[in-house]
Amino acid sequence: MAVELKSIDAVAPVHKKQLLTYLRLMDKRVGLLINFNVVLLKDGVTRIVNGLQ
Repeated sequence: MAVELKSIDAVAPVHKKQLLTYLRLMDKRVGLLINFNVVLLKDGVTRIVNGLQ
């Protein structure tokens, strides 16, 4: 599992693709993109899956 930590106004598609690239390079299936710049932390968590069928 890979975890990408950010503190940005909004998560852009480029941030998700960056984490997906990390997952592919490490040959991992699941990663979390966590943005700390939100009111509720659960709203800032995005799950990214590599190779989803």
